[in-house]
Amino acid sequence: MPTSSPLQAALEACARRAYPLHMPGHKRRLAPAPGLACYAWDTTEVPGTDDLHAAEGILAAAMARTAALWGAARSWYLVGGSTCGILAAIRAAAPHGSTILCARNCHKSVYHAIELGGLRAHWLTPPVDAAFGVYGSVPPASVAAALEACPGAACVVLTSPTYEGVLSDVAAIAGICHAHGVPLIVDEAHGAHYLPLAQAHGWRGGALAAGADLVVQSPHKTLPSLTQTALLHLGAGGRIDPDEVERQLDVFETSSPSYPLLVSLDGCTALLAEQGGELFAAWRRRLDRFSAAVRGLGALRVLCHGADAPAAHPAVWAHDAGKLLVRSPRSGAALARTLREDYGFETEMSCGPNVLAMTSVADGEDALDRLAAALLAIDRCLPQGTAPAQAAVLPPPGPAVYTIAAALRRPRAERPLADATGAVAAEYVWAYPPGVPLLAPGERITPAFAAAAAALEAAGTPLRHTAARTPGCVAVCAEA
Repeated sequence: MPTSSPLQAALEACARRAYPLHMPGHKRRLAPAPGLACYAWDTTEVPGTDDLHAAEGILAAAMARTAALWGAARSWYLVGGSTCGILAAIRAAAPHGSTILCARNCHKSVYHAIELGGLRAHWLTPPVDAAFGVYGSVPPASVAAALEACPGAACVVLTSPTYEGVLSDVAAIAGICHAHGVPLIVDEAHGAHYLPLAQAHGWRGGALAAGADLVVQSPHKTLPSLTQTALLHLGAGGRIDPDEVERQLDVFETSSPSYPLLVSLDGCTALLAEQGGELFAAWRRRLDRFSAAVRGLGALRVLCHGADAPAAHPAVWAHDAGKLLVRSPRSGAALARTLREDYGFETEMSCGPNVLAMTSVADGEDALDRLAAALLAIDRCLPQGTAPAQAAVLPPPGPAVYTIAAALRRPRAERPLADATGAVAAEYVWAYPPGVPLLAPGERITPAFAAAAAALEAAGTPLRHTAARTPGCVAVCAEA
């Protein structure tokens, strides 16, 4: 293991040079919490430590190392998560009030960018995988058709891989976008492990290699980096102005970035550069053993693992093997509880009949073997041959009556969901995680949405409302 990143070493040298009559207030002397050792190199922008928003020294060098490893024309370190990168990327590509094409299963931060930019969104709604009830891949043909219908679109935005690990054919989509002179932005928050050195060990190439123009990643999701760290990569082709990206990062990112978070990103880069091949090969071996072991499952199913062949999911172009989406014949919440209480596994998410387990390069050597054994033991206690739990049907969006920004400015009222069909939503409704809106402001509420919301809550998946405070109600735009 590397003892430190070059950035950490430089910060430690700066800390030894002079007494800090500057921020932060702990002065590298009083630990903010017991055991929090990173405060020793938590500093601010002083001579020698560079400035994230005008990097010319050690931070510029660190970001250049990361860009080279991922194959980017340029990379920016983010300390506000992928959310910060998505906001800045969309704002850089889409002027205020413009039109964008956007996958309907994007993270809520994409919707917030649409809201803040006063943008008009034309949705690309992926097909739903019937077996697991999750969105499939965005078909390239639907992107081509949407670009023909919206010739003035400023950009196309999609998520690949999704929270559940579903990948879209980014190379084909990028080619279509570029043929129309339109840049492609990819939320690859869950795909930071898609970098060139991983391809030799069975991992796909990422959105950068596929031709995307801006790619946002969260190394903290699948790589050894601290929570809240993210990367924004600029692709080749010159379709996005890097100066405008910088300006928007200045708007959306803190002016007091955390140096421990920055060191985390540089340290992750150093670790992968030195040991990435070994780490990715070991991860692949663990996943291959897991997939072989779960071939014996009967009532439980793991998406695209074991006996669940990818060919059984025509809506899915490809799937990330590192995401273990398990479908139960009972509720996902019950399965997650059993894994927690009886086997000591805390899973990432349960939604409807599904449970999501996230893996990474840092898993213990026997962790996935133990998980497979736990699933097999649980499976033996389930009735075999019974119909699996009904996957919640994701509702297609209702027609947009107002833009998101316009809907949020209108007077609103709460209405029981059972009586809200036909009204126009004045709020977001989502399950978190994954934070993909089932309903967005400005959309007309449909019976399909009401049925999906009821099914999810009946399965133990609570829904979050951003405005309504009365249980069973939804916020709607008041009648004019």
